[in-house]
Amino acid sequence: MLVLIKNEVNKILSRRKMILITVIMLILVSLFAYGQNYQYKNTMDKYLKTTEDSGNIEWQALQKQQIQDLKNRLNSPDTPEASKASINIKIQQNQYYLDNNINPITPSAVKFSVKLMEQSIFVLLPLLIILLAGDSVCGEFSAKTIKVLLTRAVPRWKILLSKYLALLILFSMVILEMALLSLLVSGFFFNNWGFYEPIATGFNSSSGTLDVSNVIKVIQLQYLILVYSLGWFVSVIVGTISFMVSVLVRNTATSIGIMMATLVGGGFLQLFLADWPIIKYFFVINLNLPQYLTGSYTPISGMSLTFSTLVLLTWGIGALIVSFVVFTKQDVLV
Repeated sequence: MLVLIKNEVNKILSRRKMILITVIMLILVSLFAYGQNYQYKNTMDKYLKTTEDSGNIEWQALQKQQIQDLKNRLNSPDTPEASKASINIKIQQNQYYLDNNINPITPSAVKFSVKLMEQSIFVLLPLLIILLAGDSVCGEFSAKTIKVLLTRAVPRWKILLSKYLALLILFSMVILEMALLSLLVSGFFFNNWGFYEPIATGFNSSSGTLDVSNVIKVIQLQYLILVYSLGWFVSVIVGTISFMVSVLVRNTATSIGIMMATLVGGGFLQLFLADWPIIKYFFVINLNLPQYLTGSYTPISGMSLTFSTLVLLTWGIGALIVSFVVFTKQDVLV
């Protein structure tokens, strides 16, 4: 079995997809880190123009300014009613940070890495995983190598399992690579690692009100590990569903196209059909797991970290079962 897994890993690496994924991540991480550093300096410059302070600026002053800006935005007649709940939650959260001496303003490598995963987990990370897993089985048909693969004295289920386990190894490599690249690049830009700075997690939000009864303080390093663990879980689920689609269809472009369309379609469903209760059971709607740690406003009622985790787990197990049943039963030589 180990030989089969090694062969599958080497086969995927030989297609140079990991190199492409690394280049994409390096470019995006560099751009995002530069942008965040520029934004922070721009915020500092704007604050200096509106105050008599000079020299080193305490983060508390910037935090108070952000809270006031959010309050002005909340009270503005141009602000849509649908956005006021999320703005109000953000105000309460920023006030909690200020009251408890937690600095969310000053950029650091760990903060950037966490934010990168939080922003990537819904679109960028799934796209990279789809790129990696989309042709895992159907690529054998496209390359006309499926007959050679199945003439080995190895059960079909073992062949498929080796492919799946090889993908899990590569998914883990993608997550680890994203963490290391983001830490190293942002550490260069910010010159501040911030591993042991405090952060609050465990916020809950409902109807525009922030619940802090379950909030706990952890260090940034612990939070980084937690967020990237959620990212790994999401990558496994998305990869498993991509794996199933790759088994069901026999064309690489079709397989990747179906998954990308599903990913984009899920975003539109959440945007236009948030009042339709059944959409919360669609796996794409539940990908943004870190939002439950930060207390972000969820437009669909009844969703929680436990709910979304169970929904994703159900989709993943179902996709895996379908993959093995179809691959072992159908006439794949046709």
